[in-house]
Amino acid sequence: MEETKKKQPEQTTTHKIGIYLWIWGLLFVLSFFSYMVDWYQFQGMLRWSLILVFMFLKAGLIMAFFMHLFWERYALVNVLLWPMTAIACFIFLMVAEFKYTLFTRLLYFFVGG
Repeated sequence: MEETKKKQPEQTTTHKIGIYLWIWGLLFVLSFFSYMVDWYQFQGMLRWSLILVFMFLKAGLIMAFFMHLFWERYALVNVLLWPMTAIACFIFLMVAEFKYTLFTRLLYFFVGG
């Protein structure tokens, strides 16, 4: 005798509002720190390093929680992370090539060739 299994209704997962309020708070704190970089007039590499760090932290929080990537499958996260990693590598290579090209042009401009 074969038993028939009843199909149970699908359970939907809802996220509590508290996590979103914490993330909003963190975003405001990180934005405040970004503003403080200008307020204290940091200059040079320190300024740009701080701006980039705060920008990446805010973008990561937004992607993880507001785009729901924190709760998604690993494959979907990889779809977004691998292209960004490739873009970062390409930017690194372009900066390296720029420095080499600038160096050789200045060398031949001043030394002659």
